[in-house]
This record gives sequence, structure tokens and C-alpha cells, in this order.
Amino acid sequence: MTGNGEALLLGGAAALGIKLEASQVATFRQLYALLLEGNARLNLTALKTEQDIVLKHFVDSLSCLRGHHLDTPAKVLDLGTGGGFPSLPLAIARPTLELVPMDATRKKIDFVRETAHTLGLSRVTPVVGRAETLGRDPEFRAQHDRVVARAVSALPILVELALPFLKVGGLLLAQKGALSGDELDAGAQAALEVGGRIQEVDEFTLPSLGDARTLVVVEKIRATPPRYPRRDGLPNQQPLFWKAKG
Repeated sequence: MTGNGEALLLGGAAALGIKLEASQVATFRQLYALLLEGNARLNLTALKTEQDIVLKHFVDSLSCLRGHHLDTPAKVLDLGTGGGFPSLPLAIARPTLELVPMDATRKKIDFVRETAHTLGLSRVTPVVGRAETLGRDPEFRAQHDRVVARAVSALPILVELALPFLKVGGLLLAQKGALSGDELDAGAQAALEVGGRIQEVDEFTLPSLGDARTLVVVEKIRATPPRYPRRDGLPNQQPLFWKAKG
């Protein structure tokens, strides 16, 4: 990562109200190099330029720290982590978090595991699996204080997949782009159905780029009914209260 990349990282983090120490910037520099090397082998991300990787992966991942919902030690499931986002940036910026990156693609989880080990991020414990399956597993169901999800599915699909993992009182931090009123309304209905309620809708723009972002905070207020999540594929095929257009 060049000096310009580091300046983008520090400036973007500062715009979000996050101060990174020199040691953390050094770890982000390592992460950048490992991501480039891993992407050449595994096609982890379509982003290729330094600016895009720093802003759209690193800074965008850190944006779920808005609202201070991850400021204290917590067990955090990262639903659909892909190449490790937002888990790896969060592990660097908030080392007291216990992070569980989850993805159905083994090669991606293998990369996240190897990268976390190389970076010395000892509280990162990746797991391979589908949300519909692990959300019914007693080892994972209702075991987490927070769930983070970055650009994963429409909101009504996401709340059905995410809320089973949360303890009552826990929070889903859903990182979205611009959010339509229809999707938000369907997400609110779906949240109530699976034991939650929307607590906050935080609209902002990604530093430097100005891209629209929305952080939707959903609180789990009661136990998720046993019938959720539905079987593999069904939440996407038949989303609760939502008919996608197009």
C-alpha cells in the first residue's frame, strides 16, 4: 500500500470518527498485500485499484463502527464474509472483538483463516457454512451479541438469515447501499416476524467517493420462532414480505 493509500485509509477512517494507530495502519498494509496475492490465486474481489480496495473494502468495512455498537467486547458473526470483509478490518481496528467470519465458500474461508493467522488476529475464528443450516445449529443459534453483514441480500432476506444467530438484546448491523422505502418497509415487517425491530437507519456517504451508504441497525427483542430460518435457498426464493422488482 502506497503513501497515498495510507492517506486514504487514515482520512476515510477519521471521517467516520475512527482513529487508527500507526501499528494498525501497518497491519492494514500487510492485509492489502495479502489480499492482492490471494486475489491473484482465488479471485476474491473484483476490486483491483488501490483506491477501490482501501475505500470500498477497508474504509467501508470500518463504517459499521458508526453508532458505537462495536465499541465494547462482543462476539460478532460476520454473515457472508467473502474475502474477510468487514471481519478483518474490524479485527484490526477493534482487537477486543471476537469475530466469526462465515461463508459458504471454503476457499474464501481458508483465505480468511490464513490471513488472520499471518496478521496475528487471534480472535478471528472463521467457519464454513450456510446461514440456513448454521442458524439452526445450537452451537451458533442465539450465541452472538452482534451480526454484521456487508452487501448481503435484500433486507427482508438478511433479517431472516441473521436474527437466529443473535442473543435476545443483540444487534444486526446491516451495511447497505442506497435503500428504497419498499425494501426498508419489507425489512421492518420481516424483522418483526423473526423476533426483531429496526432500531436505527443511518444514511451517510462513503468518504472520498461519496457513494450512498445505509447502516440499518436491527435489535433482537424476542427469540426467533423455531421455523426460521427456512430451509436452504427458500429465504432468497421467497423473501418475507418482499417481491423484488425486475
